[in-house]
Amino acid sequence: MINSYGVRPSLIGRVLARGSVVRRLDWVIIACVVALGVISSLLIFSATRAQLIEQHQDPAAFLKKNLLNLAIGLVLGGLVTALDYRLLRAHAPILYALSCLGLIAVLSPLGATVNGAHAWILLGAGFQVEPSEFAKVALVVLLAMIVGEPRDGESRTGNSGPGLPDILLSLGLGGLPMALIMLEPDLGVTLTFGAIILGVLAVSGVRRLWLFGLTISAVLAAAAVVLLGVLKPYQIARFSAFLNPAADPRGAGYNAQQALIAIGSGGFFGTGLFHGEQTTGHFVPEQQTDFIFTVAGEELGFIGSAVIVLLLGILIWRGLRIATQAADLFGTLVATGVVVWLAFQTFENVGMTVGIMPITGLPLPLVSYGGSATFANMLGLGLLQAVHIRSRPG
Repeated sequence: MINSYGVRPSLIGRVLARGSVVRRLDWVIIACVVALGVISSLLIFSATRAQLIEQHQDPAAFLKKNLLNLAIGLVLGGLVTALDYRLLRAHAPILYALSCLGLIAVLSPLGATVNGAHAWILLGAGFQVEPSEFAKVALVVLLAMIVGEPRDGESRTGNSGPGLPDILLSLGLGGLPMALIMLEPDLGVTLTFGAIILGVLAVSGVRRLWLFGLTISAVLAAAAVVLLGVLKPYQIARFSAFLNPAADPRGAGYNAQQALIAIGSGGFFGTGLFHGEQTTGHFVPEQQTDFIFTVAGEELGFIGSAVIVLLLGILIWRGLRIATQAADLFGTLVATGVVVWLAFQTFENVGMTVGIMPITGLPLPLVSYGGSATFANMLGLGLLQAVHIRSRPG
């Protein structure tokens, strides 16, 4: 291509030209992801190096795996960004079916139990995959497809939202993977699915009365799960410890108590990176995954912890902005689903480490160690970017 001056523009010039995909990317999101990736790598290295040294292993083993996960995740997110998200409508049922097959495979002999949850498929060579993480992406796209456009022969006028058939279909299809996940059991991911369903339906324009009824039904269903003994004893013990952490400080309340001690010991400025006594002493279990925020609280203090929350808050804010500027309702609902997913997990993870939420085992998005979670988060952010670059101007 030759411009008006008779000069063939360079590759860099075409990439940075007005209206190019690169120029239309949300660079605030990218900056936040990079910053969180750097912080995550430092915290994971701090949380794991001492124990690896004691075991005469490579002290940077988890750090190297995390950097590899981030690199793969960025590639996956970039591929999704390059797609026209509107084409996902036709492929949503396929993505949903594949995610359900993955959840079923977990419950078969192919599945493996890690930390009390039969939620993993071991791939060998130290690699494993958690299908429930990828099911979040499939659920977001499927719900947006169902309630994001009228059925054949259905007309929506004004602010009318989806009808009862679409609502029931959304609940039914959303309930299937939730039931499979509860069999693992993984309460945290199940709650995340519930939040995504309610969030997407709320933004789709469903009537307030129905939304209120769904919320009440969710509360009653949660109560039934507890009363009918669906939860495992250790999960019930976690809720008991949340209500009274001091009742069993050496048992169910141990994690919550140690998390509070670690965060409290950091004070305002922290003890310094790699100098946290609670972290190096392994007092808090699973610090590189579920309790990564305690490492930040102890070693980076209130200031460092606030920076992490701020970066995640900016991501959520930009996601909401993308949802409001999407070119169509399908894009709005896709962005909404991703935002609700990230916001719920952030609130739950930070909340359980500071004692305002029960421990459910949900990782902190883009900070906790974990390949499947990192890949799923990047796919979700790729969806946000895909909606953004094709959004209406202004």
